[in-house]
Amino acid sequence: MTRTFKLLHVVGTRPNFMKVAPIMAAVDAWNERPAPAGATGVAVDVRFEQVLVHTGQHYDERMSGIFFRDLGLPKPDHYLEVGPGSHAGMTARVMLTLESVVLAERPDMVMVVGDVNSTLAAALVAAKLGLPTAHVEAGLRSRDRSMPEELNRLVTDQLSDILFTTSRDADENLTAEGIPSDKVFFVGNPMIDSLERFRDQALAGGALAARGLERHSYGAVTLHRPSNVDERFGLDRLARVLTRAAERLPLIFPVHTRTRERLARFGLLADLEAHPGLRLEEPLGYLDFLALLAGARLVLTDSGGIQEETTVLGVPCLTLRKNTERPVTVTQGTNRLVDPEDEEAIARAIDETLAASPEPTPRRPEFWDGHAGERIVTEVAGWLSRVAKAS
Repeated sequence: MTRTFKLLHVVGTRPNFMKVAPIMAAVDAWNERPAPAGATGVAVDVRFEQVLVHTGQHYDERMSGIFFRDLGLPKPDHYLEVGPGSHAGMTARVMLTLESVVLAERPDMVMVVGDVNSTLAAALVAAKLGLPTAHVEAGLRSRDRSMPEELNRLVTDQLSDILFTTSRDADENLTAEGIPSDKVFFVGNPMIDSLERFRDQALAGGALAARGLERHSYGAVTLHRPSNVDERFGLDRLARVLTRAAERLPLIFPVHTRTRERLARFGLLADLEAHPGLRLEEPLGYLDFLALLAGARLVLTDSGGIQEETTVLGVPCLTLRKNTERPVTVTQGTNRLVDPEDEEAIARAIDETLAASPEPTPRRPEFWDGHAGERIVTEVAGWLSRVAKAS
């Protein structure tokens, strides 16, 4: 007996794409496997149909299109075109446009990943329509409710029926918040699935040679958190940090769209572009950026996912934040939190990093092994088949 279940995946931003790609690939691999035989020779053969919805939260070629191609993602079945806006406006537009898609597709499960506004909006739509929701990357907590992502994480986890975690501390967080343990599955990190799948291709792509770079001879920078870039005083301080660091080694800075706009608004962009040790670039595709990370001597960032990628790559990462929702990257990885308001502390951290050995020291937290997508699909198949049998 074969039973086909429809999964509706919702993505909106670059980190979402990196997480959903290995899950969709694992679903395809699951569908190609031979039908299992039960003890009596009669077993439910679970198969899947996949629908991909792109909300358009990241919407231009460099923030979206190139990632789909690099990661081998199919063309979205639905593109909602919500575009930029306030957090409330963006969440509302996703909900309004997604609801009709979900009603038309009638999926058996809505799959959401990460912690962006699209994640929360999709979980709300699914919950209000009475549809099962799976949250990939559940349980991460910074305990900083000034971060919009923290609010998205908290609410999405409460709404979800099945929660997939990337680290043991996430399981503990969910238990403390009253989430029943039978809803939580520790599966590992699908972002690392993408890294493992594409690392060799990225390194062979010539991104460093095209920029005249050698391994361990430069630093990489990403900045986009509102707390770091939305206010002039804070962004001016970080601009000084970058110019000081660029005296020590060249810095490659792919500039996020919102960050470039703020730099220009505050009159900081021209000076950074003119600095001989700083190279400001447009946002990079997944493969080129992965190659840039892998070859860097150090990374300065306020990103979440980069803390994870640098851990597995063994590259020293200085996270310019007061907290992180990924503490495993600090306790088991190569990540170090540095207060973005303390210019001298950042300078000391850079000096200490550059004084250490340049050889990468890769770290691999539990289940960050390139097989998280497979574990997710196995658990989804079991969950859906049990629910179907019970009904």
